[in-house]
Amino acid sequence: MWCRPTFLGEQVNPELESEKADARMLMRAERAALEPGDAALRLIENFPIELAKLSPVAGYWPVGGEIDPRPLMAALAKAGRTVALPRMENRAGPARFLAWRAGEALTADAFGVPAPPPSGADLSPRLILAPLLAFDRAGRRLGQGGGHYDRIISLYRAHGCVAVGLAYAEQEMERVPSGPHDAHLDWVITPKEAIRCAPRLRGPSTDPA
Repeated sequence: MWCRPTFLGEQVNPELESEKADARMLMRAERAALEPGDAALRLIENFPIELAKLSPVAGYWPVGGEIDPRPLMAALAKAGRTVALPRMENRAGPARFLAWRAGEALTADAFGVPAPPPSGADLSPRLILAPLLAFDRAGRRLGQGGGHYDRIISLYRAHGCVAVGLAYAEQEMERVPSGPHDAHLDWVITPKEAIRCAPRLRGPSTDPA
């Protein structure tokens, strides 16, 4: 059985982890049943201008049914923004964000995900595009369970970075199970709308029990 890794100072809540595991199972099935259609192009239509001005942009390479950010990344690059992709050198992290242009060679990282080669230029993103399994309108995000994006968002948010989740509208939950170490999103963009997440609930310290 896979277990979420724990980190110094982090306490595990078995009830919360069980709730998350149930939600992941449900939302993986929900996402797998979706037909992408023109969803990736509609992300571009709904992407707010204030976010499109930010650079560098940390995108991701879609795997496992994640909504495809590549058309959006291409549109941002065409508008003059610098785009990066994450590379995990080992499964524990941390991720490096390396500059990338469409068409440039990619190699598998520690998770087997296509990523720029390790010799690429490191960037510090001002905008992070994050994949997810589920979201809610307060900016709570349910990921795969490794905690990688929680740490990434927390690290770069301290330097003013904005975190944006990309998802299908069907991935919305009324309330995503969330704990004090789960980083919240500033925005969620779906093929149907752009959601500015409630500021009063984004910080883990004010997340209701």
